[in-house]
Amino acid sequence: MINDETKRKLRELNMSEIIAGLEYQQLEPATVSLSFDERIQRLTDYVYQEKYNGKIQRLIKSAKLRFPQADIHSLYYDGRHLDRNLLSELFSCQYITHYQSIVLQGPTGAGKTFLSCVFGKQACLGQIKTKYIRFPDLLMEYGDASLVQGQQKKLLARYGKIPLLIIDEWLVSDLSDSELYFLFELMERRSDTTSTIFCTQYRKDDWIARMGEGIQAEAIVDRYAHSAYWIETGTMNMREYCSKNKIQ
Repeated sequence: MINDETKRKLRELNMSEIIAGLEYQQLEPATVSLSFDERIQRLTDYVYQEKYNGKIQRLIKSAKLRFPQADIHSLYYDGRHLDRNLLSELFSCQYITHYQSIVLQGPTGAGKTFLSCVFGKQACLGQIKTKYIRFPDLLMEYGDASLVQGQQKKLLARYGKIPLLIIDEWLVSDLSDSELYFLFELMERRSDTTSTIFCTQYRKDDWIARMGEGIQAEAIVDRYAHSAYWIETGTMNMREYCSKNKIQ
């Protein structure tokens, strides 16, 4: 077994997983009898998996998903008219590779947020940086940034480069002229370089009206509403269903 000084050096090098892997091997008689090369191979596999798992957990935590426990196995389909084949294709995250976006449209309680978190979780599992934020909170961040010189540019730079940005409650709030300009700049930066998931109650034809009918509103719609994957989440109230069936 490795001594304390070697353990200290491994921890200093951020290689604590090697210590855990060796200790795990010591507890398995079958492993102890393996050749040096075989033990190194198993140790490498163990360390790789531990580091991968750690990275995934950090990505999920930093994404701040509304439902971090959401995954493809907990998604409910019956009665919702969701296209399983399309969702299965999108869960591969190829749309992110191709800088495509998704619009989840449906009434309150239709499960848009949960479904967006499933997409977000799949992206994290694919080691893709993801960020979830509510539309009102995004505008609030913009308002706070407006109070300090230079912060607006930093905010645009930060949100403009996130590979997958999930905006929940899209267009639920009325927009001032400055907020609309901020959205226009943000979507201009993200268009064709990143992917965005919009969760909204509003249909495609309502977007421009919600944003004030101006040129900037038309530009935003032109970049996303006509080319994104548009997924209707149905009229079934998932909050009511989950409450009646005691589903967390």
